[in-house]
Amino acid sequence: MNLTSKKYLASKILKVGVSRVILNPNYSEELSEAITRASLRSLIKDKAIEVAPKRGVSKGRLRIKSVKKRKRGVGSREGTKGSRNNKKTQWMRKVRAQRTRIKLLRDRGVITNETFGSLYTQIKGGQVRSLRHLSNIVKEVSK
Repeated sequence: MNLTSKKYLASKILKVGVSRVILNPNYSEELSEAITRASLRSLIKDKAIEVAPKRGVSKGRLRIKSVKKRKRGVGSREGTKGSRNNKKTQWMRKVRAQRTRIKLLRDRGVITNETFGSLYTQIKGGQVRSLRHLSNIVKEVSK
């Protein structure tokens, strides 16, 4: 007995996918006689037609991601160093870190507003290589 059309109709009534509709085999005669939506609704009330619970998301993709993290060695890298870690983003990271550091030092009162301005222009001009270099410059200025 073919119940695909009834399953489809029931899915429309219940507003779920066809794969989630479960037809109870104990009510096979009633299901085969049901033609209209009203008869299907009565079967839903009688628990002859039920909805399967939603299926969750598989953890398989997550496991693949964790495996992909391991495959970052030198042999599996493609592209130059600059293409993997762009020079502009490197510059932005460095400059932003240096600027936040001098703002923090200014707020704490370690450096004055004048030294802050000169350090800011030095950072913008690319004269400061790193945070360590910046701290050395601050030590020299504060002496």
